[in-house]
Amino acid sequence: MESRSFRALVVREGEGGVFARSLEEKKIEDLPEGDVLIKVHYSSVNYKDALSADGNRGVTRNYPHTPGIDAAGVVEESASGDFSPGDEVLVTGYDLGMNTSGGLAEYIRVPFSWVVKLPEGLTLREAMIYGTAGFTAALSVWRLTEAGVKPEVGEVLVTGATGGVGSIALRILAKLGFTVVAASGLMDEAEFAGYEKKLLELGAARVIPASEVDDTSGKLLLKGVWPGAVDTVGGNILATVVKSAAYGGVVTTCGNAAGHELALNVYPFILRGVSLLGVDSVECPMDLRLKVWEKLAGEWKPDNLEELSSEITLEEVEERIKLLLAKQSKGRAVVRIQ
Repeated sequence: MESRSFRALVVREGEGGVFARSLEEKKIEDLPEGDVLIKVHYSSVNYKDALSADGNRGVTRNYPHTPGIDAAGVVEESASGDFSPGDEVLVTGYDLGMNTSGGLAEYIRVPFSWVVKLPEGLTLREAMIYGTAGFTAALSVWRLTEAGVKPEVGEVLVTGATGGVGSIALRILAKLGFTVVAASGLMDEAEFAGYEKKLLELGAARVIPASEVDDTSGKLLLKGVWPGAVDTVGGNILATVVKSAAYGGVVTTCGNAAGHELALNVYPFILRGVSLLGVDSVECPMDLRLKVWEKLAGEWKPDNLEELSSEITLEEVEERIKLLLAKQSKGRAVVRIQ
């Protein structure tokens, strides 16, 4: 096995700090040390992968490197008694695709503590339709519901509803019986009409432009509206949502596409008892990780899950990376590796 070659997307740093990407042949011995060797069948392309592929040192320190923070496949070798050759497994989060050779390759080798056995009810492809985005969405819903937010509380908000995390959170909440308001950050009226139709089909009760949750008045508190909210974008939109949360409202946060700074004051927390809950999918403890994946394979699994993604090949990943870097990518892309 150690002399076997396999295909992988490899990012290399050239002269002048210019980064180039190409499909290359690698050998099994090129992979990092680890307990479990996995033949990857499917991966996905995320914004973090695009940053790694563009030489972002905040994501990946050393090059050459193979990105891919998601992978699903079959165990070929295992030094852990928890996994055996032939097991169908998935890996998301931890260091995969960041500083550890990632899923945009035919093989990965990782510590056993990163590996999740594929839950009954999911295929390898479906696991990658979810990927890190779907897992993050499910963690957001988990935190919201564990904090006591129930369908009967009224309308709950999902920001960034056209994105990977937001669209899956919307689907899960709708399936659980919540009345979901989807906030869409589209610019012109024609685009908004098209995405409004799509979001209503996904399960939204109504759709609003992101400008309605992007308050610039400078007020310390806004009218209390939302008993629950899943924010996926951060920045001033998150600040607006917190300031407009209802008494006892719960807001989860998991992204920073609208900015990493948060202009808030204490009044939503000390006058309305609002809770702001952070969501991290990278270092999520394995016991919770397993529970959430079981939910995604079972009662939280959206109808017509396949509609949430398109399928591409390794050869087509370069074009998707360019779209992501230009912030022109729409929907999730599952990469068929094998």
